[in-house]
Amino acid sequence: MKALCSLIAVAIMCSAALLGCQDQQATAPEKSAQVVAPLAKGGFNEFGYNYQARIFNGPADGVDKILDGKVWGDPTYANDHLVMKWNDEWDRGNDEAWSNPPYAAWENNEWNGNVRGGSGEVWHYKIKWIGGSGPNGETLPDGGYRIWGIFEVIMSQGTVANQHFWDAHATPAGYGTH
Repeated sequence: MKALCSLIAVAIMCSAALLGCQDQQATAPEKSAQVVAPLAKGGFNEFGYNYQARIFNGPADGVDKILDGKVWGDPTYANDHLVMKWNDEWDRGNDEAWSNPPYAAWENNEWNGNVRGGSGEVWHYKIKWIGGSGPNGETLPDGGYRIWGIFEVIMSQGTVANQHFWDAHATPAGYGTH
């Protein structure tokens, strides 16, 4: 579970960096087996990103924009299905390097490892910008925890080896506004 949490944290952080330098055009697929059908405006690229709709939908292998059977060099979660959604404030924060607060930025990750060749783990994370600064993992008064200094994980729950875990459940658990 801790390995997945670390991988998710790296995935979100790298995704945030990737989103900050996003390619607004859908590109031609290089590997048709790993292409997600264009369902939303602008269409999905070969990695699983639809930047106009602010969605990633596909094998986690594509989140790092390298289709190599790994996620940032680790094959453990590459076959898991990942759906990420974020709002325009997340894009604005990335564009501004988070230097012009406040932000009403949020991001949602749903990992499903109950797929052929998957990890078997299932996780759901909700993250929002809170500003300020503090150490990663710091428990916050509302029940969430701090990540990357300026964000809060307001919900983290999942299943590993048929056991369900709640790592965070802030009150309220919604994204709210700032």
